[in-house]
Amino acid sequence: MGAPRQRAALALLGALVLLSGSPGAANKANKHKPWIETEYQGIVMENDNTVLLNPPLFALDKDAPLHYAGEICGFRIHGGPNSGGSVPFEAIVLDKSTGEGLIRAKEPLDCESQREHTFTIQAYDCGEGPDGSNTKKSHKATVHVRVNDVNEFAPVFVERVYQVSVSEGRLYDRILRVEAIDADCSPQFSQICFYEILTPNIPFSIDNDGNIKNTEVLDFRRQRYYHFSVTAYDCGKKRAAQDTEVQIEVKPTCKPGWIGWVKRIEYTPGSGSVPLFPNMHLETCEEPVWNIQATVELQTNHIGKGCDRDGYSDRSVRRLCGAVRGEVDLLPPPSVSSNWTAGLPTLPSPDSSLVYSFNGSAHVAVVPQAALRDLTLAAGDHFTLQLWMKHRPAGPAQSRSRKDEETVMCSTARNDDSFSHYSLSVHGCRLSLLYWPQLDNARPVKFLWKLEQVCDDDWHHYALNLEFPSVTLYVDGVTFDPALIHDNGPLHAPSPVPRLVIGACWTEETEQGKVNSTEAKREEPLHFQSHFRGLLAGFTLRPGRVEPHSVIECLYACREGLDFGDLESLGSGMKVHVNPSQSLLILEGDDIENFNRAIQQVTYRNSLRFATAGVRPLKISTSLRCFSEEGCISIRDVEGYLVVLQPDAPQITLTGMGHFARPATEFESPQGVPLFPELHITCSVSHAINRASQGMEGGALMSDAIAHTLDGCEVSPVGEELDLRREELLLDHEIVKEKGLELVNTTAYLAVSGPESISVYEDILRSVHYRLSQGVALYERKFRLSCTEMNGRYASNEFTVEVNFLHSVDGQSHPSHLLSSQQFMHPSRHLPAELAGHNVPLEHRNSVIPGAATIIIVVCVGFLALMVVLGIFRIRSIHRRGTKERAGSKDGEIDWDDSALTIIVNPMESYESRHGVSVDGSREDLEEEDGDEDEETPESPPGDACDDQHIILKTDPRGHAPRRY
Repeated sequence: MGAPRQRAALALLGALVLLSGSPGAANKANKHKPWIETEYQGIVMENDNTVLLNPPLFALDKDAPLHYAGEICGFRIHGGPNSGGSVPFEAIVLDKSTGEGLIRAKEPLDCESQREHTFTIQAYDCGEGPDGSNTKKSHKATVHVRVNDVNEFAPVFVERVYQVSVSEGRLYDRILRVEAIDADCSPQFSQICFYEILTPNIPFSIDNDGNIKNTEVLDFRRQRYYHFSVTAYDCGKKRAAQDTEVQIEVKPTCKPGWIGWVKRIEYTPGSGSVPLFPNMHLETCEEPVWNIQATVELQTNHIGKGCDRDGYSDRSVRRLCGAVRGEVDLLPPPSVSSNWTAGLPTLPSPDSSLVYSFNGSAHVAVVPQAALRDLTLAAGDHFTLQLWMKHRPAGPAQSRSRKDEETVMCSTARNDDSFSHYSLSVHGCRLSLLYWPQLDNARPVKFLWKLEQVCDDDWHHYALNLEFPSVTLYVDGVTFDPALIHDNGPLHAPSPVPRLVIGACWTEETEQGKVNSTEAKREEPLHFQSHFRGLLAGFTLRPGRVEPHSVIECLYACREGLDFGDLESLGSGMKVHVNPSQSLLILEGDDIENFNRAIQQVTYRNSLRFATAGVRPLKISTSLRCFSEEGCISIRDVEGYLVVLQPDAPQITLTGMGHFARPATEFESPQGVPLFPELHITCSVSHAINRASQGMEGGALMSDAIAHTLDGCEVSPVGEELDLRREELLLDHEIVKEKGLELVNTTAYLAVSGPESISVYEDILRSVHYRLSQGVALYERKFRLSCTEMNGRYASNEFTVEVNFLHSVDGQSHPSHLLSSQQFMHPSRHLPAELAGHNVPLEHRNSVIPGAATIIIVVCVGFLALMVVLGIFRIRSIHRRGTKERAGSKDGEIDWDDSALTIIVNPMESYESRHGVSVDGSREDLEEEDGDEDEETPESPPGDACDDQHIILKTDPRGHAPRRY
């Protein structure tokens, strides 16, 4: 309603009041309340305070045109429901008579903070007089005010710099999208209407939504990087205050595969676990995939079978793992006592174990009857059967079917007064154990296992613990329960004769056939069937008891292999699996980022103190599953190798007494004389025991044991071999056997072998004795001792012991005066060979002792004979010396001179009392004699030669050998 219209209405209202009024009407002032509209809509700009209302604000009063009562004196604003009692607006009266009013903001308004305001308003008249008495107010009207936006803010980019990589050779619909925002509140000024690339002459364009694409095919060789600026405008045409930078890298054509692969990886022994692929990731070229699987394979060609155990043989490993003694080796090394393996072909093995080959037709090992009695294979219903097996299934070239049963071993053994029968067979990918508790019970039980390990043409360790009626199978240390147990029903019982066959099963058929068996000259020819095809090693049987679980785990415990760094860090949807031999690791996931993080945590672990140096080939095979199987990419296998560097070799040092002399009588005693009484063995590499892992089963126990052991020592004579008619080396076989070691004692050497601690080897070697036969004219012997560690990989120094035998000058044993005088020489200087055998034979020790006169006569005659011999010897020595001088001989050779030697013999004095030689022939006494050689002893008083009572030795002043007169 306009203002003229309102004024006309008020004038009409006043006229009606005058016409209808009576003389008393003036006394009825301010009878009506003011009137306003019930609702108003208003608009105000951010930079203005006046609110434009629709309709305009006018208040009407029926009391007009009366003074005061018909006039409007003011408007009052009340807060709305969400105003919190405070309204940033006020209302003023522009004309009291017409009731025109105005609403305005009390403070600057911000559209961004509050865009809508709602409140109520009332109008008040002026009352009945100037004092405003009896004022009346109108009803409350609702006012809605909208704050209109002003384009006060410029667009701002979300990112200061945008970076992206693209492959060359493609036109992309969108490479990336830049984004800017505006802080204005209205759609007109807050929306970004368009973007613009400011850098000219670049092969890229941008649309109004900020999407950037290339306008031509990019070439990596032409330009690898592009940098350009982009700005934005809002719909009020206000430009961004700061432009953004876009960086695009052009890559060569994307080829799916592994990025960051290092072909050669070096490993230093003692480094623990090291990551193999720390910087590697899989590139899928943005192909959406939902499953990724990678198989990491470590090829341990340096290992004969199983895991690396520093090359120890199966028998040594069983000892190191704490196996109880008493197992029987069914495939022992060929020897006189165990010759049934002599005809089997063998293959070399790095761990010093014999690997026997069976060709599936002719190779059979039959344990003879005599050996069966010695082996005491009364297994009963409790035994453990262990073996390493590499089964070779028949290929398509063989006529035999894969379903044919192959017998690994077949046995009929005596069990107290009865017989039991059992056999181990492979059947395709199945392993079976047939057990016949007693032959008079014709219902044997058959245990079956279905295993991939049986037919994968690889080495595996099998251990069967039979505690009838239950049986437990361990394959590579992992337990497997029988997949099937059934009763075959009544069968024809085999003959109750103890037999043991490996590589086939014997049958009682009478048809003739030729079989290449290693058993010679059997009384009744055996016939065989179900021949085995593959390799066997470490085949043992422990009768009467089962092997503990911890020992079986230790037998296959791996010392090196693949591992995963931190299983807790595996991302969502990731799985990892490592096979028992730790040569195969499978990683599977559904997210490429999690998968790349996981592959970087695959590690190589080697806990061996002396790791086997060499090359370990590595291979990664990858398979992907995509949402579109037809166009799914394929990843090529990558191959490399891990190089284990040479570890620091331990220095094994043997020390002790390298030279000693003893009376020959001590060597002639039944026990002989110890050769190495003060032997000490040390190793320069300290083997710290991992205390934290001592409680672990298998690996930790074995690893610590290996680190502290020798595996063999050998004593051998220097020069000629031992002559058993005159000499021998003695070592108690029971002492060696008690320690679980092996002893070989021949004329060429004495060897103790088997893994054991250094202290045990010291005790055993200190008990090695050397013995001479009675009356042997031997004066010195040298022996060499050496030890090895880590199955012969590291050898000690060669420790040499020189032994001198002091022969007594007692007339009852050796009356030769030449021999008596020889004992005073230095051990390294001996008489020439011409005098070595001039010992006079003696009568028996039990002869009657003659009188004093007889003794004097015998001594004089002997002395006369001595002078004659010395004369002859002098002539020959002078002749030899002249010959040597003419030939230019060295001064250090033996040169006899008569000028300084006087020999006086007292036959009534013993050798020991005259020269102070102790009974044990200690080295100190010999050293004193050596020191006295350069001093002249006083000559005895002149007299008859038969009355001389001393032997006087004088040495040549030049330091040569003693001269004799």
